[in-house]
Amino acid sequence: MAARKGRRHTCETGEPMEAETYDLGSEGPSQVYLPGRGPPLGEGEELVMDEEAYVLYHRAQTGAPCLSFDIVRDHLGDNRTELPLSLYLCAGTQAESAQSNRLMMLRMHNLHGTRPPPSEGSDDEDDEDEEDEEERKPQLELAMVPHYGGINRVRVSWLGEEPVAGVWSEKGQVEVFALRRLLQVVDDPQARVKPIFSFAGHMGEGFALDWSPRVPGRLLTGDCQKNIHLWTPTDGGSWNVDQRPFVGHTRSVEDLQWSPTEDTVFASCSADASIRIWDIRAAPGKACMLTTAAAHDGDVNVISWSRREPFLLSGGDDGTLKVWDLRQFKSGSPVATFKQHVAPVTSVEWHPQDSGVFAASGADNQITQWDLAVERDPESGETETDPGLAALPQQLLFVHQGETDLKELHWHPQCPGVLISTALSGFTVFRTISV
Repeated sequence: MAARKGRRHTCETGEPMEAETYDLGSEGPSQVYLPGRGPPLGEGEELVMDEEAYVLYHRAQTGAPCLSFDIVRDHLGDNRTELPLSLYLCAGTQAESAQSNRLMMLRMHNLHGTRPPPSEGSDDEDDEDEEDEEERKPQLELAMVPHYGGINRVRVSWLGEEPVAGVWSEKGQVEVFALRRLLQVVDDPQARVKPIFSFAGHMGEGFALDWSPRVPGRLLTGDCQKNIHLWTPTDGGSWNVDQRPFVGHTRSVEDLQWSPTEDTVFASCSADASIRIWDIRAAPGKACMLTTAAAHDGDVNVISWSRREPFLLSGGDDGTLKVWDLRQFKSGSPVATFKQHVAPVTSVEWHPQDSGVFAASGADNQITQWDLAVERDPESGETETDPGLAALPQQLLFVHQGETDLKELHWHPQCPGVLISTALSGFTVFRTISV
């Protein structure tokens, strides 16, 4: 939530929608600001966060920006809601020079919730707040490994008790790193951790990468040359990479997602505007089973396969979000289409516990939260109070802003409702009042 200084605006727009807040003094009534749906910020106006719209909100910077990251599952327990939180991330940088890049492990801890709005109290209460402030400071610890070349994408998986990261490099290689050793370099910044496996057969860089959630160590990688390769783990901690690519796309493969219910099925999306469903039991040249050729008006950038429903979520350069029922995929028509972003969608992900909730980020510097189960109550009078709400999708829960050049987001699988994003402006960890 943010506020724009000058006139007074608010993020409270009635259930279920929350938007950016603008606090511009007391010259007028509160209003809603949404990118592309009203006047732009005026000269001298800026967004200021409304903490009442967040349960948790923290930001961190790591030097060079990170294009991609993933959450490392930990042993601190599932369904953690008690604050302060601790979490672990694995990320890769996009530095100005190839030699300046790093693969990083981040430990973020002592993440307290946002404070309630101040109330009239005694001086003693103010003194207690000041004393408590030092104890509430968030903490960030880094373990970094030099990496030659910018890192396009990072995805983490577990092989038994060993966390590993698949890393797509701008230099055209896909590498697998054992993450446990990353923690050892904290005491020795000059230590070099080499990948445990590397594949240069893509003959160019790429972005698409996904570990199988059902078969440990099974990996898919897709490149900008339209090819997809299957990695099969072997005894001894290595991989056999099939040199025969899965062929079907005519342009860059942008994203890959394994089926959460079938060992051999995966989905892909491409700059050729299509989404395809594959089965690895067939020969690579015949493995494409289903295709929607014109899934979006332009590049399809990202997809997410729901782990609770037979739904695939996609986001494209056209700024739209589409939900595909895989039982009706042959029809070529999504079951839902949402238009809130006014620039290409850069990341999408289903909520790990709530089957109807998902989040998306865009090049318009918006993070949106959605719930398919929501319908506006026609008797609530919301649209009469603020006619601008009538143009908003009913399923839109929340709009978060304030980041610069958003790239990727993930729900934390062990901390319900917690979202983490990476952008040119750094990392943001937050939980809204809507999810």
